[in-house]
Amino acid sequence: MASRYKDLLALEIPEKTVHYTARDCQLYALSLGLGTDPLDPAQLAFVYEKSLQVLPSLSMTLAHPGFWARDLDTGLDWVKILHAGQSMVVHQPLPAEADIVARSRVVDVLDKGEGKGALVYFERQLIDRQTDTLYCTMVQTMFCRGDGGMGGNPELQPVVHRIPERSPDTEFSWATSPQMALLYRLNGDMNPLHADPDIAQKAGFKQPILQGLASFGVACASLIQQCCENDATRLLSMECRFSAPVYPGETLRTQMWRENEGVYFRVLVEGRDAKAIDNGFMAIRA
Repeated sequence: MASRYKDLLALEIPEKTVHYTARDCQLYALSLGLGTDPLDPAQLAFVYEKSLQVLPSLSMTLAHPGFWARDLDTGLDWVKILHAGQSMVVHQPLPAEADIVARSRVVDVLDKGEGKGALVYFERQLIDRQTDTLYCTMVQTMFCRGDGGMGGNPELQPVVHRIPERSPDTEFSWATSPQMALLYRLNGDMNPLHADPDIAQKAGFKQPILQGLASFGVACASLIQQCCENDATRLLSMECRFSAPVYPGETLRTQMWRENEGVYFRVLVEGRDAKAIDNGFMAIRA
């Protein structure tokens, strides 16, 4: 069927449940590259079970419903979908172990017009199955390049966080490993684009690319270390746009601007003129 605005808003996406443990928290942090220096207390805090901290961006990997745009009767041209942006609001810090249920829905659509595509906003909430505690609300912005003209919310005005026009207050470089995309897949993202050279080349890339949410995780860890005194519980929310693909083995440099309302950030790919992440903003607890 042809995709339509009201059909997407009414789409029933099955709930997904998962039990995760400290091991999953550690594997996630290791897949991002934390623990490269096992003597660094800032890294060890996320990969060693003694007083284990949990990265808030672990939420991205928990109880994901899969490629619902393809697997359900959405009418979307799923081959042409790109991950354009991501937001995360932390209501309560994730514990090191929990039973989680994820409830997902399409919350809005911005139609750019026939031939121009549409932005579909997909929300997922993580809730504790035992206590009903709401841990996190995430919204993924999907650029559906083949679905312009479906209709949408004419009053929707996406928020764009403008980077300050001055030099960053802090910069932090993070070297990704050549096998990082393969390691990150073990968190549940089994898209062959991140592992199979033939599929990557058919998609227009010279080799498998790094998952956008892996870059998001690197930014999250960098921001916590540089702006939160390595206390993950201080992160309240985080939002950004994805701008350019990253190849495993490249170095990501997170630039940060501290303002009264929070921290603005972007992530550059060192060695080439590319912004992996732009228009980023993080709210933190004082």
